[in-house]
Amino acid sequence: MGQYLPIVVLTVLAVLFGAGSVVASKLLAPRRPNTAKEAPYECGIVPSREAPERFPVSFFVVAMLFIMFDIEIIFAYPFAVASQSLGAYGFWEFVAFSAVFFVAFVYVIARGALDWGPINKPRQLLTIDDDIFSASRTSSTTIRRVGLEGRPVEKVSV
Repeated sequence: MGQYLPIVVLTVLAVLFGAGSVVASKLLAPRRPNTAKEAPYECGIVPSREAPERFPVSFFVVAMLFIMFDIEIIFAYPFAVASQSLGAYGFWEFVAFSAVFFVAFVYVIARGALDWGPINKPRQLLTIDDDIFSASRTSSTTIRRVGLEGRPVEKVSV
């Protein structure tokens, strides 16, 4: 037990230091809350709307696929290195794991987990419409000018 005494003492000191730091910061820290401090931090930009929607489930399914591929590779590498010593049992174990992985992968693909975003439909880029090419449409009637409140009105010539 004497050989573990330094580890136990260091662990106790680390826990005491962590707890002491938390308690000291709660007791000694100044408390001056205001709206700027309580607002969410958005890299210097004042948030103008609520938080976006939650991540879609397919995002997490893709994350799970990534983890499954990692586990497959972690399992395949030792088998490739020591396939001779593992013998037939190791081979069939690897085949069973790969089959389960493949079935899960096919299921996820069939459910459309990797189909992201809207379906791109081809559309006609130019439609000939008399209203688009009418003489009443000018840059001053179709372009909305913003940020000009309180400024003198300038004549825009086109």
